[in-house]
Amino acid sequence: MKTQRTASKTELKSIAAMAIIVMSLAVLCGIAYSAQDRYSLKVPNGLAFSEFRGYQDWQIVSISQDQGLMAAILANPVMIKAYRAGIPGNGNPFPDGSKMAKIHWNPKTLETFPAATVPGTLHDVDFMMKDSKRFADSGGWGWAVFEYDAASDTFRPGTQTDKPPQGNDAKCGFACHTRVKTQDFIFTGYPKR
Repeated sequence: MKTQRTASKTELKSIAAMAIIVMSLAVLCGIAYSAQDRYSLKVPNGLAFSEFRGYQDWQIVSISQDQGLMAAILANPVMIKAYRAGIPGNGNPFPDGSKMAKIHWNPKTLETFPAATVPGTLHDVDFMMKDSKRFADSGGWGWAVFEYDAASDTFRPGTQTDKPPQGNDAKCGFACHTRVKTQDFIFTGYPKR
């Protein structure tokens, strides 16, 4: 006849500790997964967040302050090369594959140096991409705005209810950018460094 052995207090503590570790890993993996979820976002008929993977490492073109937000305007290597070649000032258009990212933050006062205003919480990320065939009806450019929610650490496509209101398709920036049509629809110049 077999006898059943009961677990000792030490074994029960080990099992409980392992359960806590497994549950903690599951939560951390869930958080890591949700942080990557932004790459599954796409604006209707247009740009996907995943098309701008690595934008955080692109070179800065310029900075701006608009409607109470601070921004850094970044460009991929294709667009930086075009800027250095004199585009759009030389009358040539940016080549297909040119991409820009504009990262907006809510400003805050730097605690250690109150005279300075610095980026605070992330507000949104805007993207532009030149693809003359794909976006032929909007000057060859596609646009996307992704609003950021700090409480959930998630992004979503911009909408007309946002401040400022945003269209949520690939043409969301076209109407505004037509005023700089002669500069290939680009507001931001490449200032002297």
